[in-house]
Amino acid sequence: MNLLYLHAHDLGRWIEPYGYEVATPNLSALASRSGTNLFLDAHSAAPTCSPSRAALLTGMTPHESGMMGLMHRGFRLKDPNRHLAFWLQQNGFKTALAGIQHLQPGAELSGYDFRFNPVKSTTQQGQIDWPAWDGAVADEAARFLEARKEKDGTFFLDCGFWLPHRPFPPGEADGSAPPPGVADTPETRRDMAEFLAAVRHLDDCCGRVLSALDRAGLTEDTLILFTTDHGPAFPGYKCRLTDGGTGVAMMIRPPGQGSRAARRIDSLVSQLDVFPTICDYLGVELPPWTLRGRSLRGLMEGATGGAESAVFSEVTYHAGYEPMRAVRTADHVLIRLFEEDLRPVPANVDDSAAKEAWIRDGGLDRLREPVQLFDRKRDPLGQVDLAEDG
Repeated sequence: MNLLYLHAHDLGRWIEPYGYEVATPNLSALASRSGTNLFLDAHSAAPTCSPSRAALLTGMTPHESGMMGLMHRGFRLKDPNRHLAFWLQQNGFKTALAGIQHLQPGAELSGYDFRFNPVKSTTQQGQIDWPAWDGAVADEAARFLEARKEKDGTFFLDCGFWLPHRPFPPGEADGSAPPPGVADTPETRRDMAEFLAAVRHLDDCCGRVLSALDRAGLTEDTLILFTTDHGPAFPGYKCRLTDGGTGVAMMIRPPGQGSRAARRIDSLVSQLDVFPTICDYLGVELPPWTLRGRSLRGLMEGATGGAESAVFSEVTYHAGYEPMRAVRTADHVLIRLFEEDLRPVPANVDDSAAKEAWIRDGGLDRLREPVQLFDRKRDPLGQVDLAEDG
């Protein structure tokens, strides 16, 4: 059995299978394909890039793995061998990385037999052409898969796309309203239109890789995982511990599914559950270090009681220091802030028209309570703090 891990950057749940008005035909096809499990209430262990990815790939929380901030700002895994790629490699899998991984600098990268990192081109404005780069990543991944049909042995392909991380490809406003809670202005509508264009390009890239898996005749021998690191880069989403920050798209299609119907699972789960789930389906022993999640296999196969009663998420660093922790149940999320200064950290909100509107609306001056409690069902944006009521 093989593993194909497709991951996006700053996507949240902003694809068609989750009810959003953006054309993502390839990911929609995966969601409705026989055997696919679409998780409606999956959450990352951290709403910031490297810590989230580290949690999924190590099975440990960021403060346990050491990845408490961004890799390119100097944070590292305490033990780079406590990693899914290394563990599968030790168990006989050929491991390959196409695109981003955001956990180890290239010179320190371990656990992968092959790495495909296309040359970055630039646009006329002097920015990296991320759509072109993602397209090249998809093509490299497709070539790897097509070559595998002539080879024996199991593989793990880690395929990471940049989009829809900022900066978005330039575009024109198309009437798309910004996410709930974000100021609705002509500038934020254009910003949102560019975000959705990036999502559509991501979908095209995922489609190329999935088509190559089909052409190689490997789909029924491969566990397919699609997910992202955290919510989109808008104020109130990325770097926040409310649902807009931690909520992620996640689909898992186990191998050998045949004609089993696709399922939509509304149980609360964490990306910390991914590592043990992969080991369960691929017949690989659990690693010697402690995994914080549990296998989702029973939940995906219809057993009762397979959901988490509560899941944990954290932030320590992103661009700035902003330590906070959260425990989430099916109904509520409890958040604890640990800094004396209870104002938001501006560096932890990505630069954008949405950020400018947020600042104009007084976002930087809004004091938060050190302990916050929100009703997830009635108040998914986390705007009414129930902790104030005692």
